[in-house]
Amino acid sequence: MNEHYLRNVIEAALLAAGRPVQATELMQLFEEAVRPTLEQVRAAIDTLASEYAGRGIELKETAGGVRIQVRRELASEVSRLWPERPARYSRALLETLALIAYRQPITRGEIEAVRGVVVNPNIVRTLLERNWVRVVGHRDVPGRPELLGTTRDFLDYFGLKNLEELPPLAELKAAGELHLQLDLRSDGSDSAAGPRAGAPELSEASAAEDEEPREDGDELSAEGGETHELVAAPPHADD
Repeated sequence: MNEHYLRNVIEAALLAAGRPVQATELMQLFEEAVRPTLEQVRAAIDTLASEYAGRGIELKETAGGVRIQVRRELASEVSRLWPERPARYSRALLETLALIAYRQPITRGEIEAVRGVVVNPNIVRTLLERNWVRVVGHRDVPGRPELLGTTRDFLDYFGLKNLEELPPLAELKAAGELHLQLDLRSDGSDSAAGPRAGAPELSEASAAEDEEPREDGDELSAEGGETHELVAAPPHADD
């Protein structure tokens, strides 16, 4: 098969899909008689990624596959195409999501023990509705509380292939992206994984400012100084 044609089809498909697409799914775009091998598809993806170097878009591999996205450093300018304000999330929600991501599986009671405040039910509901978090089991203790863990949609939204790509907490704190007065480590050491390109920012958060549950501050919100924007991939129709 002509390599130029193969790259063009893959590029067009990724632009049209507006979501991560697996290499095996890209293979199915071609008639069986001329279907490229998995190695050919991956080689075409690598070539496209090289061609995008230094441009405004990039090829990003996540848990769900490969997608074309706007480079993070251009997100502020591109976001002006959408006059409505982007989704913003409360400090409490970001802290809860960080705890689940770094210490999963974890129960709501364990989250409350670390944060020192009651978890507003709206927080967990929002995370479940966004499909960033799911119930992965139950702790074998009286009451059998639910264990929470992150989903593939969480990885896709934040541009990660796997949990090992979560940035070390020390690096987040040093960059001022996450200012939790919490020990999120479950094994006594920060993750050895490095930062990832195009990752969203987790804005400053403080458990001390959330000592009492609030009715409107713990949900997805677009107003108020207690909420902070998550910058990630370009918006899709289902976001």
